[in-house]
Amino acid sequence: MAFQVAFPPNKQSEAVAFCKEEITTILDDNIMKETPETLSDPQCVPEEEREGKYLRVVTSSFLAMKKLLDLLPENERMVLKDRLIKVLSQSKFWKYCKHKNPQIRSAFFELIIAFCQHLPELMKSEAAKVCPAVLLSIDDMDPVVCPSVWAAALYVLSCIEDCWAHVNANKGVLPKLWIVLKDGGQGLASVIYPSLLPFFSKLPEEIIAPKMEFFTIFFSTCAKGLLSERALMSCSESSAIVAAIMECLRFTLHQNLGMNEDQQKLQEMLINNQLLPLVHSALKNPKLQNSTFSHLADTLLSWERRADNLEIKECADAYRRLLPYFWDGLSQLCISQVESAEVDKNLLEGVSSLLVLLKNPERAQKTIVKKKGKIRFFDEEGTMNVDRNNGNHLAELTFDAKKMPKSENLGDISRCAQHSNPARTVPLENLVCQLAKLCIAHIKKHSEIYLAFLATLVSSFPSRNLFTVLQEGDNEGNAEIFLEEKNEVETMASNPAVQFLNQKLLTWMKEDKADFSCLIDMLYSILHCCQNNEKMIILNHISQMEQGWLILFYVIQKACVDPIKYVAISDWLKGDVLGEKLVLLADELCTMAMTTGSLPRKHDSNNWMLLGFALSKHTNNEFMIAEMYIERIIDRLHRALSKDLSEDLTKTGVMEPSLSFICDLASNFFCSIKGCLQMSSAEDLLFTIFQLCAQSQEKTHLSDTALDKLKNAWLLGLTSLINQQEGHLRKYGFFHSSATWLKNQVQTSALDVKSLQVLLSCVHTLLEKLLEGTRPQSLSHLKVLVQCMTPDNSEWENLRQKLTLQWLSKVLLKEQISLNRDVVSTGSNIYSPDKIPNHLCATTLLCHVLLQIQEANISFEQKEIHPVTSISQIAAEMFYALQWCEEMKDFCPTISIYHELLLHFDIIQQLKKACSATWEILFSRSLEKGLLWALTTSEYIAETKLDSSYNLKQLYGTVERFFPLTEASLHTIQNIIPSLLQEDKDLLLFQCIAKLSTSEGSEITSIDGGFGSLAVINSYLKEGVTEGGHVLHDQLFLDTLNIIMGWRNHEEEIFLFDSTLKNPQPHLLGINVEILRFLRLLIKYLPTLLTNEQWDFIMCSIMMWLEAFSNTASFDSKALMLHFVSQCCGMLSDLSYMFQTLTPEMSKTLPANLQNEWNNFFVEGVYSQLLPLFLKIAAEYKGIILRPTSVHLLTALGEASALIPLKQLMNHNLPAKFVAGQKSNLSDKLQSAMNTLAPLLLSRVRPVQITAYHMLYKLMPELPAFDNEHLKSDDDNGNDEEHGLSPPAALMSVISAQEKVLENMFSNIPVGEYTDIEPLSEAYYCILGYLLGWKLLLIFFKASPSELRAIYAPYLRDSKCLHKLLQNLFRLMPENPTLPGQCTDSANKGQRTLFTEKRTIFLQEIKALHTEIPRLACVVYYSVLEDLPATVRLWWNNQDKRVSSTVDKYTSKYVSNILSSQEIAAVQTSTQIFKSMVVKARPVAREVLAIYSVDDIFIELVIQLPTNYPLGSITVESGKRVGVAVQQWRNWMLQLNTFLNLQNGSIMEGLALWKTNVDKRFEGIEECMICFSVIHGSNYSLPRKACRTCKKKFHSACLYRWFTSSNKSTCPLCRETFF
Repeated sequence: MAFQVAFPPNKQSEAVAFCKEEITTILDDNIMKETPETLSDPQCVPEEEREGKYLRVVTSSFLAMKKLLDLLPENERMVLKDRLIKVLSQSKFWKYCKHKNPQIRSAFFELIIAFCQHLPELMKSEAAKVCPAVLLSIDDMDPVVCPSVWAAALYVLSCIEDCWAHVNANKGVLPKLWIVLKDGGQGLASVIYPSLLPFFSKLPEEIIAPKMEFFTIFFSTCAKGLLSERALMSCSESSAIVAAIMECLRFTLHQNLGMNEDQQKLQEMLINNQLLPLVHSALKNPKLQNSTFSHLADTLLSWERRADNLEIKECADAYRRLLPYFWDGLSQLCISQVESAEVDKNLLEGVSSLLVLLKNPERAQKTIVKKKGKIRFFDEEGTMNVDRNNGNHLAELTFDAKKMPKSENLGDISRCAQHSNPARTVPLENLVCQLAKLCIAHIKKHSEIYLAFLATLVSSFPSRNLFTVLQEGDNEGNAEIFLEEKNEVETMASNPAVQFLNQKLLTWMKEDKADFSCLIDMLYSILHCCQNNEKMIILNHISQMEQGWLILFYVIQKACVDPIKYVAISDWLKGDVLGEKLVLLADELCTMAMTTGSLPRKHDSNNWMLLGFALSKHTNNEFMIAEMYIERIIDRLHRALSKDLSEDLTKTGVMEPSLSFICDLASNFFCSIKGCLQMSSAEDLLFTIFQLCAQSQEKTHLSDTALDKLKNAWLLGLTSLINQQEGHLRKYGFFHSSATWLKNQVQTSALDVKSLQVLLSCVHTLLEKLLEGTRPQSLSHLKVLVQCMTPDNSEWENLRQKLTLQWLSKVLLKEQISLNRDVVSTGSNIYSPDKIPNHLCATTLLCHVLLQIQEANISFEQKEIHPVTSISQIAAEMFYALQWCEEMKDFCPTISIYHELLLHFDIIQQLKKACSATWEILFSRSLEKGLLWALTTSEYIAETKLDSSYNLKQLYGTVERFFPLTEASLHTIQNIIPSLLQEDKDLLLFQCIAKLSTSEGSEITSIDGGFGSLAVINSYLKEGVTEGGHVLHDQLFLDTLNIIMGWRNHEEEIFLFDSTLKNPQPHLLGINVEILRFLRLLIKYLPTLLTNEQWDFIMCSIMMWLEAFSNTASFDSKALMLHFVSQCCGMLSDLSYMFQTLTPEMSKTLPANLQNEWNNFFVEGVYSQLLPLFLKIAAEYKGIILRPTSVHLLTALGEASALIPLKQLMNHNLPAKFVAGQKSNLSDKLQSAMNTLAPLLLSRVRPVQITAYHMLYKLMPELPAFDNEHLKSDDDNGNDEEHGLSPPAALMSVISAQEKVLENMFSNIPVGEYTDIEPLSEAYYCILGYLLGWKLLLIFFKASPSELRAIYAPYLRDSKCLHKLLQNLFRLMPENPTLPGQCTDSANKGQRTLFTEKRTIFLQEIKALHTEIPRLACVVYYSVLEDLPATVRLWWNNQDKRVSSTVDKYTSKYVSNILSSQEIAAVQTSTQIFKSMVVKARPVAREVLAIYSVDDIFIELVIQLPTNYPLGSITVESGKRVGVAVQQWRNWMLQLNTFLNLQNGSIMEGLALWKTNVDKRFEGIEECMICFSVIHGSNYSLPRKACRTCKKKFHSACLYRWFTSSNKSTCPLCRETFF
């Protein structure tokens, strides 16, 4: 390769010639001198590598020398002659021919070939060495060597004339050759056998004498090799052997054509003993037939040509004598095989194949030539790019005569007649007639195989002579059954083919004796012997038979795949008889499909395929039958799909099998001839198929397979229609009908998301194909298409009116708009939850179409695509629909899915780019109609505000355009005020305050009066706060408050203070809501500017409002009432939060005693009404799906209730609630509160659960005091036995109830596999309540003193509730708790995870609901590890290996570092001071150092946390120790180790307990001899119970455990009875 790159081809020979001497020297040394030891160092290179290198060098040297001879010019080669003679003269060179390595042997023989080619005189001089080396190696069967050996042998035979003088052929060469041939070349026949003929042509006469014996051995050996197992397994091997045998046989015959006796015997031997046995072997072995028969036909053709060549008379005479001799032998062979008792199908097929091939020897020459296959793709008229053969039953029906293979029988008759040779045709026909007669005689015994054989003979050799022979011995039949006119009697009655048809063929057809295909082939042979009128009579009669449809199927099928047969019956195909029958057949099949719907039977499938033949494409761009019948068939197919299915679309699933065939028919028809879709019925059929494709499978009940077929047929038809019409769309054709149907679908039908997606997908494909095929002049047709789908203004209005107004209550509660009238009922039955409104469907369809047209860079000259509706108007309707979805998605999941689908398409940005005038339309409609148009305008402005072309002031000019205020203009102001200029905002404020100050009476509650003005003021105040927190025009707002306070004095009836609110008037509710909103904004932004009188007005007002609605508020309240209640609760929340978070600095700015008044007077009154109200509203929930408005009410009530002060909560006035059998140390009020609030955690409403959690959160730290007091009283009474206190029973009952639900939920989910919980599902509420209960329990546990924790922990462990919690947590915590945007590498110490983030649980956690359960699970797990480390450690040690490993890996990776750092930090920041002990922290090493020193005693302890803390055990190591005995030291180490690893306490608590033990020991108090501790690890008591015998004291709890575990009442030390 490097040599070829370095030198161009024309310079390579010169380069080699320049250094030929050096090259020769190196190659000579490599071949003759080098050894493995000289090429490589034996001390460094292994023997195997040395040998390998040597073999490669020698091989490459031989090949290099051959290349050198090939490249050198002749004169340069002669220069090297002397050097090469020296090489050839060495015996080592010739020994390479027997080298053990095949690569070297092959290279050696390649070099011999080069010598023979370029320096033959050298080879002649070394003939004595060359000939034995080559000729005696022909039995080398190595695949690498064999090709080179045989090539070298042929070169040697050609180069050295006297080569046989140097080698004994009979003893050395031929025996080896016979062995090779007898084994069939041992897999190398394709290499060896092609060389046999040139090899034998060089054999002299003395070697092959006697010829009879030699050729008998040769051909017999070749025949044995042919029948060897290896040869028969490979077609290439057997073909090579057959080719060699036939070539050598022809050569031998040609060389021995003489008339003497020996030559004639040799000729007879070659034919009788070699050629015919070879044919016999091929007949029995189908694998040999192709090559044998092809070469035989070629041989016969060669003999016939030589026989006709009169220029060489002797040769011609010899071949004329041989041909009859061969035919006689072949006839006897075939007849004997057919008559054989062991005849089988393969044998008869072999005979028929031989005869057919011999009939046309020219074809045999073509089959011998091996052609290289090519693969290509073609696109016929733009329709073939669709996968036509995708499961198509009829895909093989279309054909093109130019591309079809030539006929194998009838088509050859005319050609054979032109080139007929009597020496072949006469004996061949005689043989065929004899075999046909034998078939007739044997049909009764072996009907099927002989009938198939006869069919082949009759089809391949049709002639009246053959039919005459077949009729011999039979009585003449009556052919008049076919006749219609008497003058046809004589002609048809005398036709032997017709007689055979009547007497034999029709009988076989009726008896169903064999495959109809064979019988149809014979029928075509009969038709070949008839005139056209006779063909018509015969075919018409056959079509009336009982098996008529089946016969017609096979007749037409063969005509479709054979142009010759098609021409033979083309007149009958175009006739009326067949056309009418096919129309009738189509009608029957369609009727049967609609009525039965069963799977088609076999003959029904054939009938469908028969229709496919009729609709398929044929020669000259014409249909097979008349076009009028084609249109009638297509019309029937169309009616079958449209008329019947229009009544009941569910029939499609029933008739699916037949529908599949209709699709196949349509596909073939659409791809048939150009112009096929110009038929009106064809466009109607295409339209019907489009309808089925554009509807969802839930509606059509079609399987995926059937739907794929329909889509395939539709795409083929659509492409053909576009290409055929060339952009000229016919009015009221497919496109017009489709557009009208699409418009009706989206405006009248109820579509779900999937149905709409299917519809849009089909429309996308339709437009895609149309835009691809549309010419510039056809844009008007595209415009008409879009116009047909676009609604007019009245239709748009009707579509908008159908949209439900459920969203209105939601936006009212969210303060997006203000209303002083009733809102339509918010019942859940107003809107179907699984369907998409027609307005949304229509806008989506039109926008999809417009955007697709824009993507294709096609623009209309006018912006209008509809006489009334513009593109911008359609875009405005789309934005209106999107806003409706945004507001309705909380009411219906289907709308949410639809909304996400549109956002996924990025339809908003695309529409903004396409339609620049949309905002003008939106603004004008907002001013005209308000409501949702105002929200849409606000959203659109917010999205496009950064656009440079945006200028809102251009739309309204001055603020005067908004006055006088109407509901629409009010909504517009409320939604666009954030985008207004500041001066315009101020003008609005001034005008509204002026209007407010002059409003009296009914004007106060009107939109153009007080209500509307106050709503605008609220919107201004909400947006009028500067970045520094300063409120613009603050004095104006205080004046506004004074105006409202004035109303309290002069217009008291507008305030809902004294009313019970059973039937409040909407306009009064509206004005009160706006007043509440205004007061809340003042509390938020201007609390320090309010006077004492103003505060009194605010707090008294909320008291009276709360009292007014406390008895009437419920889920069934109207939207305005819910809004009023929500605002009251919000105001109460604002006040409570302000006073609870009041700083000293802010207190100084408020009126004196304001906070005291609130705490001492207002709080009790407010929450004494609010808390019962919340519980009453929460109790109204009965498991139904709550509307967003109800959830909003509960959220508002919950936010206010959750802020109840602890004092009011503990001293509540709720009804007493106790549970029978419930053990508790709590006070009655606290127990009632727990029993009332704890069950709310089981609610299926999130605001109720979170509110209950927040209230219980305040109670939890107060509860342990009651158990602690009870525990101390027991100790004071001398009861030191172990206690089994339970955490709060109300809370434990909630946890226990949820445990059972979670156990069923996670029964099939292994521990460690994350489970995604859908927000707001049944499982979500259950798990949320469960985790909140545990979070409260852990807060309770954390607030308990260590004595109580030691009692609670065993209860949690023994009841297995902690075990279940930990298992559930490892199903709820995410596999990767890292927060989004953080590095996932656990080595990153600064990474933020769900364990590092501390978040408060809010009621309005809407956006983070999908992460709430995983986040809360992580929080609970962290708290469990923090507060119950020893209990968790014990649980972890008892788990199986898989769970233990999962917990360990997760905790070590995400939690241990945080907990360890927190524990060490707690030691560092601890303010606890120990006398005589110093505690130090070592954060880097995760260690705590404690040094205890008193008098002469010095003790140093090192406490180290494990890497998987708290799962792993804490290790306590000894440092320096002075003045303490070893045994005592061990006891103290054991005490500390036991507490840190078995007690749920911190390191500081453990050290404090240990120090107390040590101090007591130094004070003289002995340890308990059971726990070896002075202070008890659980109850922290001293040893008090003394044995009367040994006087040792023990802890009472230790004694109790000793007595129960040992079942004895003896002293642990002295074993005496303990009293």
